[in-house]
Amino acid sequence: MTEIRYRLVRSARKTLAIQLRPDGEVIVRAPKRMPRAEIERFVSGKREWITRHMAEQTAPLPGFTDEELHALAQRAKTVIPARVAYYAPIVGVTYGNITIRNQRTRWGSCSSQGNLNFNCLLMLAPEKVIDYVVVHELCHRKEMNHSPKFWGEVERILPDYRERKRWLRENGQPLMGRLNQSSYAAENAVRVHNEP
Repeated sequence: MTEIRYRLVRSARKTLAIQLRPDGEVIVRAPKRMPRAEIERFVSGKREWITRHMAEQTAPLPGFTDEELHALAQRAKTVIPARVAYYAPIVGVTYGNITIRNQRTRWGSCSSQGNLNFNCLLMLAPEKVIDYVVVHELCHRKEMNHSPKFWGEVERILPDYRERKRWLRENGQPLMGRLNQSSYAAENAVRVHNEP
């Protein structure tokens, strides 16, 4: 059986995670004091998933055309503000302006002023995943961190958020990989002003 070669990154995190970089490198993120044997068992259990996704990366999908990205951004301009408007009262927060971008590393972000950014590539994800990213960013209006209290807020709204989050972890990288091959500038954005 082929050994899975990976780079181990330890931090203050509480869980194990695997990241596959576009260049084929496998990164395993682990808690500082977790025994190496436990990490090895985790990686071994994920062998099939790692192998499958590494194989997919050897034959990269073509980059998006400018027209495709523009169409995704225009669709997101309609879909995402509607989802934000739906979930904001449920979360119990207000928000500022919404900006739709074609970002290479993030699905969404929330500024301290309450302005929200979302990646137009979310239009290629299932509706449940779009809602997860929307709720995630709105919960940052209460907690500007990823503390247990923050995740408690997310879970209060979406009890199955872990499943939605897993979809992004397992399927998001190939989508962003296609963006990395595109000529369309990542800074291009469609701004949607929130009317008070």
